Amino acid sequence: MFRFFTAGESHGKCLIGVLEGFPHGMAVDIDFINRQLQRRQMGPGRGQRMKIESDRIEILAGVRQGITIGSPIAFALHNLDYDQWKIPMSVSRVSEQEDIRAVSRPRPGHADLAGALKYQTHDIRDILERASARETAARVAGGAFCRLFLAHFGIKVGSHVEAIGNEHVAARYRAMDCQEIFQLNESSSFCADPAAAKRMIRLIENAKRTGETLGGIVEVVASPVPPGLGSHVQWDRRLDGQIA
Repeated sequence: MFRFFTAGESHGKCLIGVLEGFPHGMAVDIDFINRQLQRRQMGPGRGQRMKIESDRIEILAGVRQGITIGSPIAFALHNLDYDQWKIPMSVSRVSEQEDIRAVSRPRPGHADLAGALKYQTHDIRDILERASARETAARVAGGAFCRLFLAHFGIKVGSHVEAIGNEHVAARYRAMDCQEIFQLNESSSFCADPAAAKRMIRLIENAKRTGETLGGIVEVVASPVPPGLGSHVQWDRRLDGQIA
């Protein structure tokens, strides 16, 4: 059984990821994992935090001599911004005279209010530090391990942006084959349609200036996926349910 979970706060010392269920003997390409972490920091509209952090994985357990050893894999992504947050994010209690940067006003559209009510806390920082986009860095690293595993079976994973807000790619870019999508893995815009990519970037820049957010559509493909994955016999074993 495969499991993946993370720990860590946005401005804490580091993010931690643990993967359980990897087989013994899989080669681990650290450079590939770090390239995926760099890709996460590309693209238009990225926040200021992306300019501070420069993520590189540190594997703590489960790998020896570049090979998985069958035990849980643990890794860390150190937060460079932690140096500015040592007092607010201190594990030990600090003096009342210190500024712990407490937050009392919930942001709309975030987990702030629901989390504060659930845990009866007056400092919303307890919630927002975990419910942060920064945590996705650990997911990218965990996903990179999984892509290395799938590569042993000749399975590739790729994705591309189909729409941002009301800007869509042209019709012919909505029916690309898998190989065309895989070639976009090194694209800085992650969009196959150059004209649409320019419009999307302008839309993102305008949204940043006005303080608005934008939705979007991303297509993700994996190929060649062998038939028989998942099972029809129980809802929790269906492949689409597990992906969801």
